[in-house]
Amino acid sequence: MARSAKPAPATAPPAVIPPARELRFACQPGCTNCCNVAGYVYLTEENLIEAARYLRLSAAEFERRFVYRTRHLLRLRKPRGSQCHFLKEDGCAIHPAKPTQCRLFPFWPELVKSAYAWKTAGRRCPGIGQGPLVQIGEALEQASEMEHAYPTIYSQG
Repeated sequence: MARSAKPAPATAPPAVIPPARELRFACQPGCTNCCNVAGYVYLTEENLIEAARYLRLSAAEFERRFVYRTRHLLRLRKPRGSQCHFLKEDGCAIHPAKPTQCRLFPFWPELVKSAYAWKTAGRRCPGIGQGPLVQIGEALEQASEMEHAYPTIYSQG
């Protein structure tokens, strides 16, 4: 006789932590905390071209100097002792042409879709919890832009 599967408890925890009920964000002048976290800065091909143009370099020269390319991803190389070649004392040296990942912080899918992750990010980002209320639809739209920019990172599978 086959055993039946054990029924799930009536109050089973959700598989995904629900999004924050209230999202507020205002980038704080002079803050570069989001730039000083572990990890990499990923680029799209368009990001590479825009940053190169901003620095008045050819795309090939920018890539040779600053980019690590794999089969499916582009990312900025990390210089010794810093998270990013373009992070200076007074902020981002390529701010007008900064990569999608940087531009959209903190509206990344993994932060917007989890109240816990949003709150955790707020411990290192003084802008989270500040400023006007951001509608969840707008936050999810920006998160979707990240998913489209970096499909190999945010694959559906």
